[in-house]
Amino acid sequence: MAMNVGNAGGKGVAPSMNVTPLVDVVLVLLIIFMVITPLLTKKFWVHTPKQEKEEVTKQELQQDPDPPLVLRVGAGRTITVNGTDVGFDELSDRLKRMFAAREDHILFFDADDQAEYGFAVEVMDRAREGGAVTIATLTTALGGEAPSSAPGGAGPAAAAP
Repeated sequence: MAMNVGNAGGKGVAPSMNVTPLVDVVLVLLIIFMVITPLLTKKFWVHTPKQEKEEVTKQELQQDPDPPLVLRVGAGRTITVNGTDVGFDELSDRLKRMFAAREDHILFFDADDQAEYGFAVEVMDRAREGGAVTIATLTTALGGEAPSSAPGGAGPAAAAP
């Protein structure tokens, strides 16, 4: 802080502030932030697999000896694996046995719209414990099956006689 020591009217010392260094520092900080801000954008890289197109006939689809494993979580904490009801506690053991008989460890996951989010995540954790290496989420029904959240309640369990 600078002081004016002029003896104007005999009042003594009159303080005044020099703001030039403050303005210099603020302008330098402004320039630094303007330069750094565009560099702070986060990039999220998504690696999509290459598309492989091969013709498959309906006859080949019906003769599939190893159908994919589909894990469904329904409303009311219900869990089904390929249409069979499974308890939460026995899920990882059942999946370990199923994956032991398979070459691939791919699990397709489908959750009902009314299923609890936290429970669905716990089920996926149990599926990882059961040996699922890849968990693929389904956006449409796999193999023409009606999804468990279809209107009218016509899920795989309801369609079975």
